[in-house]
Amino acid sequence: MVCRAFLVLHRSEFPACCKSMKVPPCHVIEGIMASSRRRLLYVRSGALSLLFYCVYSHLQLVLSEEVENCQNLRLGQYKCNDPKIDESTQEPENCRDMTAWVECLPAPNISCRLSNGTVFRFSGDEVGFNKSIPCRNVSGYSYKVAVALSLFLGWLGADRFYLGYPALGLLKFCTVGFCGIGTLIDFILIAMQIVGPADGSNYIVDYYGARLTRLSITNETFRKPHHSL
Repeated sequence: MVCRAFLVLHRSEFPACCKSMKVPPCHVIEGIMASSRRRLLYVRSGALSLLFYCVYSHLQLVLSEEVENCQNLRLGQYKCNDPKIDESTQEPENCRDMTAWVECLPAPNISCRLSNGTVFRFSGDEVGFNKSIPCRNVSGYSYKVAVALSLFLGWLGADRFYLGYPALGLLKFCTVGFCGIGTLIDFILIAMQIVGPADGSNYIVDYYGARLTRLSITNETFRKPHHSL
């Protein structure tokens, strides 16, 4: 065998003190070498497993840090439920200080961080966060009633009395709507929702109806720059 031939070949090169030593049988040497190879294999496997675990833990940590909060999701990644509308005010039931909250559901297979810090993967049926929406301050003045009074009884000042302007209402009553000119002007102003209730509140208008939205530009308004094509 190779191991025995190796030993016989190199016995002449041993020192004199070692020539009289008995060499272990070949099968013993092969067993020792096999055991050493197995130990080396175990050590190598353990090192590779430890390396893989370290890399996996690092990647998991990096990915968890990159997961954004659910409230920072982009449009199209979530859907918000419609608010529950109060029939008497035509505003969301939870409207407080001109702000209401609706429940939003992230899209399926979207992962984001909840408010408690945990990362959750959504299936499309779970509520991920609440989003604020604007609502209006109303105090019982109906837009439909105001328009109807201005159209049919405006010459008597009924529209101004209804909206809380008794002085103008009395003046219109005494002048028959400023000879019809004031009646026409008030009808246009009320129909365009330029003139509203005297207490500063908004008209009660159907939530999905024709509502007037005023756009204004101030020093704090952000203007998006337009890049030249």
